[in-house]
Amino acid sequence: MSRTLVTGADVQRAVAITAEALRPAPAESWEAQAGPMECSCWDALEHLNNGVFSYALRLAPPVPYLEGRPTILWDRPGALARPLVTDREAGPEAAIEVLLMVGGLVAAVVDSKPATARSWHIWGTADPEGFAAMGVVETLAHAFDLTQGLRIEFEAPADLVAPALARLFPEAPADTDPWPTLLWATGRGELEGFGRRGPDWTWHAAPIE
Repeated sequence: MSRTLVTGADVQRAVAITAEALRPAPAESWEAQAGPMECSCWDALEHLNNGVFSYALRLAPPVPYLEGRPTILWDRPGALARPLVTDREAGPEAAIEVLLMVGGLVAAVVDSKPATARSWHIWGTADPEGFAAMGVVETLAHAFDLTQGLRIEFEAPADLVAPALARLFPEAPADTDPWPTLLWATGRGELEGFGRRGPDWTWHAAPIE
């Protein structure tokens, strides 16, 4: 079955849609819990920014990133594992701008690499399309968490969700609405006829043969 490939343009669209959704929320609401995440909306956005940033870093070097390579100290004693930290006093718009920056980095890197490029991820050594799909899914899943906490209506467009869903969750049904299916696949919602996924869900980062 043919698939629509996920590209850097999809990552840029995902971060742009998320930024547009988040901007109307008042600054004081960012201390609310981010939906099912056990942290504030501010911390959830910083988590998202660092996750997306990591995809660009892993794929960017000419020598692929390998498990355990001490390039960046992600785990710092007594601190959160976040190389990117945004000044809280600058307000949420600053962190939203960082999201647009890291999304642009992922887009540039994945579109510059040949399809044969590979780099390590805990859920499978991935190709550029895989990292693009990870950027889309990471962004949209956490957009759901954030908008839940900020009490904002949000629904990602089907034509953006479907290709990333097919790439990272080949086991997901293809005949259901893509957005609730993505929420189901990432343990965030119910899907009729399928059991709810627990917190140990994963995606398929390795290339689909």
